[in-house]
Amino acid sequence: MNLHTIETGLFKLDGGAMFGVVPKQIWQKTNPADNLNLCTWAMRCLLIEDGDRLILIDNGIGDKQDAKFLSHYHLHGDDTLDKSLAAKGFNRADITDVFLTHLHFDHCGGSIVREADKLVPAFKNATYWSNEQHWDWAVNPNDREKASFLKENILPIQESGQLKFVADQDGVAFHEGVHIRYAYGHTDAMMLPQIQYKGKTIVYVADLLPSVGHLPIPYVMAYDMFPLKTLTEKKSFLQEAADKNYILYLEHDPENECCTVEQTEKGVRLKETFKLSDL
Repeated sequence: MNLHTIETGLFKLDGGAMFGVVPKQIWQKTNPADNLNLCTWAMRCLLIEDGDRLILIDNGIGDKQDAKFLSHYHLHGDDTLDKSLAAKGFNRADITDVFLTHLHFDHCGGSIVREADKLVPAFKNATYWSNEQHWDWAVNPNDREKASFLKENILPIQESGQLKFVADQDGVAFHEGVHIRYAYGHTDAMMLPQIQYKGKTIVYVADLLPSVGHLPIPYVMAYDMFPLKTLTEKKSFLQEAADKNYILYLEHDPENECCTVEQTEKGVRLKETFKLSDL
């Protein structure tokens, strides 16, 4: 098995929304905001190369939305999904599986492209993976979360016939060496791949832990549907990660790809950061 970092570009979100009840004078020390109170975030995906399977975990925001929509998120940077795949010697047609941690637009927007005024899968030879509980949550969104679940990102996947569901239970095996953890605080039934790689355990933490700046337990996004659930999930997971020396693969951290954590007097805190390629 080989793992590859896939950068799809940077975008901006409101710093207050990203840190919830934490005051700006505290969070801006690690994630400085611009004059509009916007912070820069990555949309970092992961490519698993193993035998005849090429599994892409998440795929960024995509580029099919109109200029007005994209202007809200200030997309920038030199990286794109296609450019990052090409740098590893691959293209979209090579992808056999697209694993979607959840269906918020910044995680699944690259799933669908517009061709001749039609919305079609960007990965024509791939199976798209979600789970039934989260899928139902996304296609019947609540009023608070519906702006993150865009039908044009989601429904064409099912209409294509390329959608499959994994079992919605912790620890289910998705692929040899890849098991799924579930989290329910950020959104219902978000999936976190846990990967055995070179004798180490890597967890793709998605929006359970957007960045190293979110390590303290109360640092929970205002975007989370069930913040008290997130608190419980974070506390338990970070303690496990510290005890077992997990490597956390960070989807949204603008600077750091991976980190480890350790127990301190103040709780679980950052131990070290590094690139996936350093393993």
